[in-house]
Amino acid sequence: MIHALLMLTGAVIVLPVTGAKITAVKVGSKINVTIDGRFFTSYIFSDDEKYPFFYPVNGPVSGGSVTSMRNAVYPHHTSLFFGCDMVNGGNYWQEGLERGRIISVNAQIAKEGGDTVIITDECIWSRPGALSPVKDTRKYIITSPSATLTQIDVEITMEMLMDVHIRRTNHSLFSARMAADLAVTSGGTMINDKGARGEKETFGKASPWIDYYGKRGNAVEGLTIMQHPSNPWYPSPWFTRDYGFISPTPMYWPENGEETFMKKGTRLLLRYRVLVHAGTHTEAKIAEEFEKYRSEK
Repeated sequence: MIHALLMLTGAVIVLPVTGAKITAVKVGSKINVTIDGRFFTSYIFSDDEKYPFFYPVNGPVSGGSVTSMRNAVYPHHTSLFFGCDMVNGGNYWQEGLERGRIISVNAQIAKEGGDTVIITDECIWSRPGALSPVKDTRKYIITSPSATLTQIDVEITMEMLMDVHIRRTNHSLFSARMAADLAVTSGGTMINDKGARGEKETFGKASPWIDYYGKRGNAVEGLTIMQHPSNPWYPSPWFTRDYGFISPTPMYWPENGEETFMKKGTRLLLRYRVLVHAGTHTEAKIAEEFEKYRSEK
């Protein structure tokens, strides 16, 4: 915590200084978030999108996004997002709205101002000619613990509206597509809690977190995804790519080798913490930050 010194009758009194002021405003189909007057991110939920997502996700030093939004090779990678393919014959991940969409029906700013912004949403998984298999509710809590660290706490509750079969797929659940200049292929670093690096060492390996960062001019910036220990399948194995993709995704390694099945009425609470940080994983104290997250109920 940052402190200020106050001189009073010869004594030095240490006073806490209020944290960063975080504000949010809803403009059309976006919720824009600023930290101390600097634009941080937009939560985008427009009718012509496949699913709601965050873009950009700006770094604390450069002010440029640490994530990227689509490219010619993988247009279904959209910054920081949540979706799933192979759900009862629908595709709620890849391009093509007719194949399935996750529709935001109630994106709201639950809190803004002070040191916290809270965004909530309700979403329906829908595709033409089929009943909706899933609905979900979301809460995103955005804080800025320091000038070099921004935090997004993610809580997504999925409710199965019918028996749900998810065939084995690498396109599933919470994911980040990194900016090209931070990718391993551009000289960046991807590392998990055991010190394994790059796609070759991290792909398919269970880990509570993965950090992805790279150099930008004289600075280093990156993004971490952490899984909360209360999550189903914790710690999930990771689908990773050196070109800049990370996702803790149990659906690619289902227990029976073929699919994940959930009965109607099943509710899954999935919790993640995203850290947007300056510095390397050691400088940003990612391991210590995870221990804090682990202890939270």
